[in-house]
Amino acid sequence: MEKTKIVIVDDSFFSLSVLRDILEEKGFEVVGEASSLEETIDVVKEKKPDLVTMDMTIPGTDGLECTRAIHKIDSNIKVIIVSSMKDDEIVKKAKANKVSGYVQKPVDPDEIATAINRAMAGDKLLSELDKIYFDVFKESFSNNLNRVGKTIPTYDEETQSNDTEDSRGISVVIGIIGKCSGRMIFDLSKETAKKLAESALRREVKDMKECFAVASEFANIIAGNACSILNRKNKILGLRVAPPTIFHGESLKISKSMLKTTSVVGKTSFGDMYLNVGFKRGDEEWM
Repeated sequence: MEKTKIVIVDDSFFSLSVLRDILEEKGFEVVGEASSLEETIDVVKEKKPDLVTMDMTIPGTDGLECTRAIHKIDSNIKVIIVSSMKDDEIVKKAKANKVSGYVQKPVDPDEIATAINRAMAGDKLLSELDKIYFDVFKESFSNNLNRVGKTIPTYDEETQSNDTEDSRGISVVIGIIGKCSGRMIFDLSKETAKKLAESALRREVKDMKECFAVASEFANIIAGNACSILNRKNKILGLRVAPPTIFHGESLKISKSMLKTTSVVGKTSFGDMYLNVGFKRGDEEWM
């Protein structure tokens, strides 16, 4: 496997030396250094790196101008800011200039290695995720249903289809962001949600609002636990869940998705529960 080729841009001899040692110890190939805009342009043209680490304070210019110059040469070159300065405004500007990551000095070796690997990951990462993600989500669903209702589901055959489907009455949608982005749908009938809520609350529900709240939080726990497991398997993923969105109604439809998704129906003592999950390659919020 080829090493990632890196150019370091920094006007500090000390920072250049330290960063070179860290990167080489982590298995990257440092192919050049620069301390000005002109040197950056020259070394990037000559060495054709995969990635550039960029200080924000460069004499006569700044890291963002250097980043724009790099992307004029080759828009595929990744840039990671490595700077002692870090605040919301600088981060916002860095993202606007298509920076792929931001690491604050003093540099933590594991942090910068993860940032670089995450920036360089692409279709291979999605392919690896495709092989394992649905088993992880099913396991999370089974484990958490067992905790809440002391019951373990059995599953119908898994399907991969993008056809529009009829909802059972309540659908909870969980967005997922990271190096690969996606979403999870948890769908069940109102009667099933009521039984689930009463098991979780250990009392009769007061109204359907409580059922919606329990279904929403249960779905959030499934997705959150699954993403945590996937992150432990590969921390480059950096998966995080968005707050759940709940839909309910008599003629609700589960619409087609732009994602490649996998679905299964879990047979439980409360009733059928539908799980649908999918991922695609995405540009994550790297902060």
